[in-house]
Amino acid sequence: MPYAFPDTLVETAWVAENLNNPSVRLIESDEDALLYAIGHIPGAQQVDWFTTLQHPLRRDFISRDQFEQICARMGIGNDTTLVFYGDKSNWFACYALWLFQYYGHEDVRIMNGGRTKWEQEGRPLVKEVRSYPAVNYRARPADSNLRAYRNDVFMQIANHRPLVDVRSPKEFSGEMLHMANYPQEGATRGGHIPGAVSIPWSTAVNEADATFKTPEALKELFEGKGILPDEDIIAYCRIGERSSLTWFVLKYLLGYPRVRNYDGSWTEWGNLVDAPIEK
Repeated sequence: MPYAFPDTLVETAWVAENLNNPSVRLIESDEDALLYAIGHIPGAQQVDWFTTLQHPLRRDFISRDQFEQICARMGIGNDTTLVFYGDKSNWFACYALWLFQYYGHEDVRIMNGGRTKWEQEGRPLVKEVRSYPAVNYRARPADSNLRAYRNDVFMQIANHRPLVDVRSPKEFSGEMLHMANYPQEGATRGGHIPGAVSIPWSTAVNEADATFKTPEALKELFEGKGILPDEDIIAYCRIGERSSLTWFVLKYLLGYPRVRNYDGSWTEWGNLVDAPIEK
């Protein structure tokens, strides 16, 4: 059983062979923004999930115009093949890929295993920051089929449609108000959205090298919890980074046609007045 869209997942060997391919661009997106300066894959550019992709005032993404300006400045064309990688089993690499898809960039891929696997294999890391000539870039209107807002979640509950909570079991149960060591991203209430199924993001990757599990294992994981391909699915976590990894798994590795990421996630829902919560 192959992955549904195997071209969206590339191995470290493929990346090494394409380091000087002018049509391929590597994008590093980490939780720890300092890692890029310490050493990155030759030719890679940095897209920081917070300072690059987030609006400076509102809790929202940058606008379509701002996204176009960033891509143009980085020398990314509409037909550029973008390969995303990073730390934390590619949490924020998937988050960045999701936003690029949100604004219509078609050729997006994840490097399987991220920084972990690249480093384990002893492949080169450099401090040199390569520059690229600016180009014109035209983004598409935001794709609402990829993103869920709180009102969509209320509708999901009312229609008894599936919600996937990818946080840790203690966050899901309400025992913890935030992920371990992340108190700044907590909430005033603990628990989970009513009807949500607990499928922690970590169960989709191999702990040893941060690669994704086999298609067979992923199919068993989600279908075993009642998350089926013919349903309308919303995934969430605390701010949308872990659930973007699950979104990538469901959409591209398993081929589920209707999956949205609720990036408001628990930092919104757990602080939202009059929002229902289960424990």
